[in-house]
Amino acid sequence: MSTLLMPKSTATWLVENTSLTFNQIAKFCNLHILEINSIADGNIRRVTPLDPTAFGQLTKEEIERCEKDQNAELSRKNIEENTLQNSKHYTPRANRQDRPNGIFWMIENHGSLPDQALITLLGTTRNTIKAIRHHNHWNYKNLKPQNPVTLGLCSKKQLDILLEKYKEDQPST
Repeated sequence: MSTLLMPKSTATWLVENTSLTFNQIAKFCNLHILEINSIADGNIRRVTPLDPTAFGQLTKEEIERCEKDQNAELSRKNIEENTLQNSKHYTPRANRQDRPNGIFWMIENHGSLPDQALITLLGTTRNTIKAIRHHNHWNYKNLKPQNPVTLGLCSKKQLDILLEKYKEDQPST
């Protein structure tokens, strides 16, 4: 069984968008039931909900099946087979304003990656990357670093492959 991407974010989405029991969500996300209760009560903040159906971890049919039977357990789909199909270089218009936030996150967390790797992964331009790196992007003051996976700019598998590729290129100390 593959591991779940961002379990607290997934749990947040399931709490907000389904009628699954806390126990079902806790088992699926591998979290304690008290964590699910805290999410539902609003005690855990600053967690961006992550739709598990969008990332191919769960199907709508599976959610509906478990909503009908409270004793049923959610079964996770294999992420590996779906992430390669979800690869996209085109970013929908509605998500384009989020791209600089994803670039900012990549620069803050993986600043040693070459510009070409970011261009390929996020479908951006060299000028945008340079402007964010040098703090002179037109909207730099309003940028908030956000993981490009949660923004839907790339898949977790694509990000992992890229990081592994450039990890090998760096000399070990």
